[in-house]
Amino acid sequence: MHRYKELKVWQKAIDLAVEVYRITEKLPKEERFGLISQMNRAAVSIPSNIAEGAGRNTEKDFNNFLGMALGSSFELDTQVIISNRLDYLNDQDFQILENELEHLQNMIAKLKMSIKFQ
Repeated sequence: MHRYKELKVWQKAIDLAVEVYRITEKLPKEERFGLISQMNRAAVSIPSNIAEGAGRNTEKDFNNFLGMALGSSFELDTQVIISNRLDYLNDQDFQILENELEHLQNMIAKLKMSIKFQ
């Protein structure tokens, strides 16, 4: 079992989720049940899956949950791109999220590769 709160990748994912919530507050209110909801759920799913996987009994389980976290990050990335193309996200907020997502995706992928399981 890993101490997930000590994992830099979990800390980074928490920071990203908070940033997504701040940025989605600026989106049009009619997107409250659309993109805003989807983006917030995907953002929360990333650190949640890291934490849940860290609490599992095997490295294989942890690896699987990291895969789900990575999938949620790609889902969020897709929603960020759509929001930007619809001019809901300005270029500055778009670039912030894109950079953070890319960094986080690299961190998750490297952690996945480092896990050794029987």
